[in-house]
Amino acid sequence: MITMNYDGLKGTMWHILHVLGSSGGLVVYSESQTDAGAQSAEINKAEPQKKRVVVLGTGWAGTSFLKDLDISSYDVKVVSPRNYFAFTPLLPSVTCGTVEARSIVEPIRNIIKKRNGEIQFWEADCVKIDAANKQIRCRSVIDNDLVGNEEFLVDYDYLVIAMGAQVNTFNTPGVLEHCHFLKEIEDAQKIRRSVIDCFERAVLPGLSEEERRTNLHFVVVGGGPTGVEFAAELHDFINEDLVKLYPMVKDLVKITVIQSGDHILNTFDERISSFAEKKFGRDGIEVETGCRVTSVSNKAVTVKVKSNGEICSVPYGMVVWSTGIVTRPVLRDFMDQIGQNKRRVLTTNEWLRVEGCEGVYALGDCATIAQRRVMEDISTIFEAADKDNSGTLTVKEFQDVINDIIVRYPQVELYLKNKHLNDVKDLLRDPQGNERKEVDIEGFKSALSQVDSQMKNLPATAQVAAQQGAYLSSCFNRRQQCQEHPEGPLRFRGSGRHHFRPFCILGNLHLWEESKQLRNSPATGYQLAIAPSGFGILYMQASKSAGARDS
Repeated sequence: MITMNYDGLKGTMWHILHVLGSSGGLVVYSESQTDAGAQSAEINKAEPQKKRVVVLGTGWAGTSFLKDLDISSYDVKVVSPRNYFAFTPLLPSVTCGTVEARSIVEPIRNIIKKRNGEIQFWEADCVKIDAANKQIRCRSVIDNDLVGNEEFLVDYDYLVIAMGAQVNTFNTPGVLEHCHFLKEIEDAQKIRRSVIDCFERAVLPGLSEEERRTNLHFVVVGGGPTGVEFAAELHDFINEDLVKLYPMVKDLVKITVIQSGDHILNTFDERISSFAEKKFGRDGIEVETGCRVTSVSNKAVTVKVKSNGEICSVPYGMVVWSTGIVTRPVLRDFMDQIGQNKRRVLTTNEWLRVEGCEGVYALGDCATIAQRRVMEDISTIFEAADKDNSGTLTVKEFQDVINDIIVRYPQVELYLKNKHLNDVKDLLRDPQGNERKEVDIEGFKSALSQVDSQMKNLPATAQVAAQQGAYLSSCFNRRQQCQEHPEGPLRFRGSGRHHFRPFCILGNLHLWEESKQLRNSPATGYQLAIAPSGFGILYMQASKSAGARDS
């Protein structure tokens, strides 16, 4: 069916509808008046325009947000230099062939086409965020000689920043030129090729034993989760596969982990850190703690020992740099615009909205949540709880608001658990542990004075990012509903309630139940620590691939 519009006589529009059949055609003419067209235009004008949502990034946070967002209510656009989603926790496994790269990636267009609606995706970098004009400037990452402008502008009503962070080199000379990173699929594939190259070079004739040892010395800078996991994967890869292919150099291989802190995995429980160090010791992986890398050349890593200031040179065949992350330059520029230039990382409130910028949200590794302290609001909390304005707070009055306090300030619940307090009224006991029927403002301050000591920043993990994406999409989906019927805690500094409950990774029962079903699933063949919501199937597929290799 082909429809053609012609403007004919004044005040009249002719529509020609040409219906083609198997044996010929039928042409039908119909006439409509301009007042009908005007009426149609008024109807279209009256229809509410969808709010424009722009998502920056296709990692855990961005993809999780898109997966659950009700796109019938929004005009959604996605900008990312990466046109796929990658299951990043398995990147160390890709470096050694335990899992193939294709098993842990999913094209972003495959993900968004499954939605009942239209989501536009553009493979480009966001190079500028204009907060004042609600606009972003983007540049294509396709660097061949195709025609057309490579830069374009995108307007937004809501901006969701989920572009992650970049590797922190600490401006160490030689790192960018000579070290491998482990942030992207391409990084893992490069490392895999480099490991094989080191072995191939080491078995060439005419090399001295010292040269062979240097080529087979694998250095990992950074004793965090990524560095430790890669070192472990590399050890298994070498001892289970490569020594069979290169038996003549099996006794010359060495793996060294260089850590500036006193222990590897120092952000985890001390027992985990101790276990990892002992395990590495048994496996022959050398761990050098208290050492800081000062430079990297094409042949050696220069290290400074913190305890005595000694400088030493460590020859290597390959170096993997895994020392944490830092804010991207485009976000640093954005932070300057909105008054966050003194902060180390982009900061949001507990609802993931960027502080100082309406309509902009930040998720995942690129941002941190500024959790409000109880002691900042202690007086207003007391006033809200003291309903009879008596100047004292009874146990009953405290119990009436404790649920709102726990939701608004999650550190309170952590404090209760860590102190093994079974009842919230135990908080109001006097220093001797005796029950009190009521407390004044000073007693209330004293009771909660240690609560904020339980505040901790959320770790930069895939689990946290995925939960943040799911949380924010839920807020977007119920925006109108929660504006009319708020579901959040009391506004202790103001009236009414917050529209939404603040984001909190604690007590995420649906996620925990999902992870329990996957952790010991026979289908995976692996013990899963936790599977972020919505991506369990992908993890199972990847684990099956790994299981096939091991069998």
